[in-house]
Amino acid sequence: MDKKPTKASLSTTTIEEQTAAFLKAGGTIEYVGKGTSGQVYPSASKLASSNK
Repeated sequence: MDKKPTKASLSTTTIEEQTAAFLKAGGTIEYVGKGTSGQVYPSASKLASSNK
């Protein structure tokens, strides 16, 4: 029994359409340089106080 590979749920066209709609609605895209994380971490003092 040969199984056909399933299609990816998002195609390039779908991603481009969603991106265009996002930008048209006023969304912005921020460039994050190579080797830089876009993740925002809480400061150590905030992290410590939230664990109390």
